[in-house]
Amino acid sequence: MLRMKQKMSAYMISMMGILVALMVILSRILGFEWQFIKISFDFVPKMVMAMMFGPFWTGVGAVIADLLGMSLFARAAFFPGFTLNAFIGGLIYGYFFYKKEVTWKNAILCTIANTVIIGFILTPIWLAIMYNVPLTSWIIWGPRLLKALIMLPVQSALTYVVGRVIPVKQLMKRSRYSF
Repeated sequence: MLRMKQKMSAYMISMMGILVALMVILSRILGFEWQFIKISFDFVPKMVMAMMFGPFWTGVGAVIADLLGMSLFARAAFFPGFTLNAFIGGLIYGYFFYKKEVTWKNAILCTIANTVIIGFILTPIWLAIMYNVPLTSWIIWGPRLLKALIMLPVQSALTYVVGRVIPVKQLMKRSRYSF
């Protein structure tokens, strides 16, 4: 993991900025969001960030993207639980992809971990708190289960394909940061 004491080069800061911007665009502009469900492809730049920067900095980048997206393109009231989700999602991606080969196994396990921890545990709690809806309500669980059925294979496949195509080692060689 990139140590906090280690200086980041201008190249690495600009790469992180580009990936944060892509997360905002894919999440807030090109994503679909309704009251109880959100579908977006912001996991793609998050995965690339995880491959380059590791768990902590990917979590930080995801938080920055969440706060920027909420500030610029708010679709609902701000709730800090979703910002916590962004950080945890970054940690999960970093755990599965930092300095590791992208395989079907880690693409599927990463997608399942994100779906279970964020989609099935944390987000329903936040929605129940925000909208004063019982945690057992099908208003929360119906769309969530349908999304998981559709997005698990799509997200796993995209994670694998993009992870295999992105030349992370070549991108890292441009910086003074040793990979």
